[in-house]
Amino acid sequence: MATKGTLKTCKKGHQFYKSSDCPTCPICEEERKPKDSFLALIGAPARRALERESIKTIDDLAKYSEKEILSLHGMGKSTIPKLQKILSENGLAFKK
Repeated sequence: MATKGTLKTCKKGHQFYKSSDCPTCPICEEERKPKDSFLALIGAPARRALERESIKTIDDLAKYSEKEILSLHGMGKSTIPKLQKILSENGLAFKK
């Protein structure tokens, strides 16, 4: 049986269980998840990685190479095909 993890409380008072030492509150993350942006289509770690680089639009994303995006902390290999599809659907691609 898997363990629930440690009960934690975020700054807003949300209580949640985490099995890792990651301090991110899943409730706060869901509340701040964009609803109408391409960022809503990817996982939270990848979204935070792009946000840290001030990548907020598809045009911003197209200014980076695939290698640069993949090197960001929190970005996984499974996110790259999603981003490629989003770019392609908008007539864009990663920088060469």
